[in-house]
Amino acid sequence: MSLLINEIFYSIQGESIHNGRPCVFVRLTGCNLRCSYCDTRYAYDNGSEMEIAAILNRVATYNCPLIEITGGEPLVQQETPDLIYCLLEKGYEVLIETNGSFDISIVDNRCIKIVDIKCPTSGESDENDLNNLKKLDPKDQVKFVIGSRGDYDFAIEIIKLIRPEFPADHILFSPVSAKMEYAKLAKWILEDNLKVRLHLQLHKIIWPDKQRC
Repeated sequence: MSLLINEIFYSIQGESIHNGRPCVFVRLTGCNLRCSYCDTRYAYDNGSEMEIAAILNRVATYNCPLIEITGGEPLVQQETPDLIYCLLEKGYEVLIETNGSFDISIVDNRCIKIVDIKCPTSGESDENDLNNLKKLDPKDQVKFVIGSRGDYDFAIEIIKLIRPEFPADHILFSPVSAKMEYAKLAKWILEDNLKVRLHLQLHKIIWPDKQRC
């Protein structure tokens, strides 16, 4: 069984509450959305077929317990849940970052799901599968990439659909890079006494001049 892989690399996790941790990233090829601010357009089409066994062997060379499956959109490929299962069975802590347009329940519940709900600035907010909000486990995370006040207000409305027992600090508000001022978004959150986590892309702060981190 094989998947189309764009790249596998070792870096610092920068886009979740696990940010700052060393992590092996398995970036899959393909995405069903075309967000206006996408910073991984190179993953839309470019990739090479790899058997799951070969992926596991490659990942093992980094001697790192944390693995993130990302894209593109990982769930475009039907074999992605199988890869995640195999990684979990090997004892890895596995994250998947998904754009929220696919049913997340097809992924092993041991996997930490980071669901990126698309706001209007993305141009893809109509593609959100909001039923996923009912399928979140307390260890999962929900991310909103904010590019405008309209996005912020949209995110507040969507948050109301999340179960009250879901951890508030697992709801991430992340400013669109080079578009939304960090301080402005922080000010809105504080003014509204919003129970969310302001999240910055740590890898872009560490390596601001690199497209791939």
